[in-house]
This record gives sequence, C-alpha cells and structure tokens, in this order.
Amino acid sequence: MTDTFSQLYIQIVFAVKGRESLIKPDWEEQLYKYITGIIRAKEQKVLAINGVEDHIHIFIGIKPTCCISDLIREVKKSSNDFVNDKKFTNKKFSWQGGFGAFSYSHSQLDTVIKYVMNQKEHHKKVSFREEYIDFLQKFEVEYDEKYLFDWID
Repeated sequence: MTDTFSQLYIQIVFAVKGRESLIKPDWEEQLYKYITGIIRAKEQKVLAINGVEDHIHIFIGIKPTCCISDLIREVKKSSNDFVNDKKFTNKKFSWQGGFGAFSYSHSQLDTVIKYVMNQKEHHKKVSFREEYIDFLQKFEVEYDEKYLFDWID
C-alpha cells in the first residue's frame, strides 16, 4: 500500500494441544526457525520467538494488510505438519485452538523482546496459566475461563 505508514507490534501466544510438554530443547530451535520462515514468507517481521515445552511466544512487527488470524492459522497448520513430518515427538503434535494477541508501542520493543527471550527463566517462577490470565487482565480483555486453553493442573 503506497503512502501507508505504520508501527504495529503484536505478541502472540499459543499452546500445545492439551498443554502437553512436547516441545523439547533438542528441536525447539528448528521449530522457531521454521515458524520464522512462515512469517517472513507472509512479509511480516519476527522480532522475537521463544517458549517452553507447552507454549510459545512470537513477537512480530506486522503490516496493516496482515490478518493476524490468517497468519496464525497458517503458522499452526504448517508447523504441526513440520513437527509431525520430522517425527520430533512420538505423539501426534498439534497446537490448541485459539491464541492470544497483545499489542505494544514502539517504546516497549526492548522490554517485550527481552520478556519473550527470557521465557525459560520466567516460567521457573510463573505458570503459563498465571502468565496468560495476567496478560488478559493487564490488557483488559474480557474472558470466560471455560473458553481459555485446556489447563493441566
């Protein structure tokens, strides 16, 4: 789009189906590179990607023409196939339905990038459930717990 200027930054969070701890350190980097490739192919910019065994965070700069739902649908579908084709896990891998998408200003870039890249340390102290509900509350997103991810307690 000519003469269109924007600064749109979104942190996206989604979980492994059933919140199973299937993402292992020995192949997670390959998964993140693959997902980064999908997002770049859709002409969006990955600023940070990281996670733990049961969920990931992707911080992106997006163009105003990008439909976040379509982008994440493609990321999930293609990365499901990638993990299963590579046989990284002996279980069928898939992502849960839904995702969180939270917007940030340019002045918050460094903070959010550090947050995403520090996920492993962060989750030594805070559960995914606590983190996700905290996001929803901080961003004043109305929600019904019955429609949140399937939680494993």
